[in-house]
Amino acid sequence: MRESISAPPAGRPAGTKFSYSSVETQVLGLVLTRAIGRPIAEYLEQKIWQPLGAEADATWLVDNSGQEAAYCCLNAVLRDYARLGLPLAHDGNWRGRPMIPTAWVLEATTVPMDQPHVWPGTATPNEGYGYQTWILPGERRTFMLWGAHGQRIYVDPRSKLVMVHTAVHKLGLGLPPLQEIGALWAALVRQLGS
Repeated sequence: MRESISAPPAGRPAGTKFSYSSVETQVLGLVLTRAIGRPIAEYLEQKIWQPLGAEADATWLVDNSGQEAAYCCLNAVLRDYARLGLPLAHDGNWRGRPMIPTAWVLEATTVPMDQPHVWPGTATPNEGYGYQTWILPGERRTFMLWGAHGQRIYVDPRSKLVMVHTAVHKLGLGLPPLQEIGALWAALVRQLGS
């Protein structure tokens, strides 16, 4: 497993620069749709939503061709978002059975030492970036799924702790309320995550 880091080492050489781009996630969605031969929503329902025992149907924004907006707009109730976080907190396992390959979950949620452009504090002022996941700073492997208006699913695999925040911040990202919810998460991990 790759090591997690809290910040890039001082004096590291300049290299590749991180640039988040929603279109890359949309392209991944198009490739997945072609690979599985059906809509992503159907695949998600069969492989994740039903096995999780979701309490409600989710909705996903689709374009005129029926393609899901893979980079955003998956809407669900709070408890089902928490259910989505639980197999991630268990490194891909759900109720003792594999749901998502553990090796993939670990790689998706751990900052690679040889890619400093995605480290926390470098990719963004606070977070790093994995495979469609935001890596939180610190020695402990914690990460989140981050919605376009501040919705978040925080995950701490060590303690199996999951926290969901669904309030929407209409003015965008980086606002004080998002800093407050991040501080709440850090406090919960310190208090409950031993």
